[in-house]
Amino acid sequence: MPVLNRRQFLRGMAALGGAAALGGCANAPGRLHTAALSALAGPLPLPEPRTIPDPATYRALSRLTFGPGPEELADAARMGLAGWIEGQLAPDHIDDAAVAWRLQRFDTLGLNAGDIHDVSAGLFDAVDRDTPVAELRAATLLRQIYSKRQLHETLVDFWSDHLNIHAAKGDGWFLKPVDDREVIRAHALGRFPDMLLASAHSPAMLVYLDNQSSSSRAPNENYARELLELHTLGIDAGYSQADVLALARALTGWTVHEDGFRRGQFRFDSTRHDPGRKTVFGRPLALTGIREAEDAIDALARHPQTADRLARKLALRFLGEAPPDLVDRAARAYTASRGDIRAMLRPILLDGLPSPKPRYKRPGRFVVSALRALAAETDAGPALQDALGRMGQLPFAWPTPDGYPDRDAVWQNNLLPRWRFAAALTDNAIGGTRINWPRITNWLDTRAPQTVADALSTLLLGAPLPASTRDALLDNLGADDNDLPMALSAALLASPDFQWY
Repeated sequence: MPVLNRRQFLRGMAALGGAAALGGCANAPGRLHTAALSALAGPLPLPEPRTIPDPATYRALSRLTFGPGPEELADAARMGLAGWIEGQLAPDHIDDAAVAWRLQRFDTLGLNAGDIHDVSAGLFDAVDRDTPVAELRAATLLRQIYSKRQLHETLVDFWSDHLNIHAAKGDGWFLKPVDDREVIRAHALGRFPDMLLASAHSPAMLVYLDNQSSSSRAPNENYARELLELHTLGIDAGYSQADVLALARALTGWTVHEDGFRRGQFRFDSTRHDPGRKTVFGRPLALTGIREAEDAIDALARHPQTADRLARKLALRFLGEAPPDLVDRAARAYTASRGDIRAMLRPILLDGLPSPKPRYKRPGRFVVSALRALAAETDAGPALQDALGRMGQLPFAWPTPDGYPDRDAVWQNNLLPRWRFAAALTDNAIGGTRINWPRITNWLDTRAPQTVADALSTLLLGAPLPASTRDALLDNLGADDNDLPMALSAALLASPDFQWY
């Protein structure tokens, strides 16, 4: 496959440069998408042309997945969108052996924290702090690209931001892989009070927010403050500095084993705990040692303001807006179910998704949706992770506790790394990642430029381009028959419409 000419690419981008020119095909129905991995080995299959689903289903699946493939489209058409959502809300019933096969090469992924530390500490060499985090990042990307449990993966992404931990801080390099497995993934579609309590007992969270050194003589307020401000009530909930200090005092003695066979496990040290009276957000705490903070955390998780805040955040993530009536219904469902995430999601997903507000793809979604659409094979290794780092969203690398921003405007002024990624991906210039262009050329089964453009724009954007835009793009690219699919794909991936979903 010839290398994409830089001038061709820029001319193609000029043809697609106006968002209005592509407005007619944004979130439109599609039919030529790549299938999910259907076997434990071998290349990703390419789909047969199929019936085009209705636009609302395509828009909904674009929010519920990291890019709808033909399996999702076919299942939603067969089951109905509501049936598909209910199936995804029970991920344990979805066979995901294919992605499990891809993950088996990672040595550290299933280990406890102490074992991750030990296998990374050579007898004479320096401790390898990089491999466990790199494997966690690769596993995260592979799940997003290849997992059939797509809704679960979108929720893992959401909760990873909500309970953000910067893996490079302190001992996070060997603690965060366990937190990802036992806190975020284990509870992403469970009960939020259970997730929050698991997070509070997570050594990764305690170390990240400096609670492991908190004592009655010097209570550290960092974790207590973020519990109130970010994890539960929200900054405008009306709590006071006295509430922060009281919760910090309740959390004294919550620490981590630093060595021995229990290294990296939670530990409550009663000798460092403040036994004095405490009141958090109007609620006196019983003087019961470790139970003080546990009861306070459970009460915060069940609080109506927490319900409202979580419902609002989830509505913004999936719908691009937070209609008050929908947020209220989701919050009431959360309260009635004692914090069940599925119950909270149902009104948002079932009633709000037919007409969501367009959202700008964050870098992670941009990269993963491109790989899914073009049936790329990838190891999700250093080269792909470097590309995400240049775009500003390397997994588990956001330094502050608020998580990667979920506001469209934050990401809209950094297009050049996306254009470079589009050109490198289609040119097979990203190490460990490959698009099989001969397969795609055979799949297209035509050399007619207009037909190729229609098929590829349907594959990548969900619908053919308007004829005038398509013809202008073909004229500007000036590509010959051999490199036309690659040149078109690069331009379409970098186009305004592919940035939105």
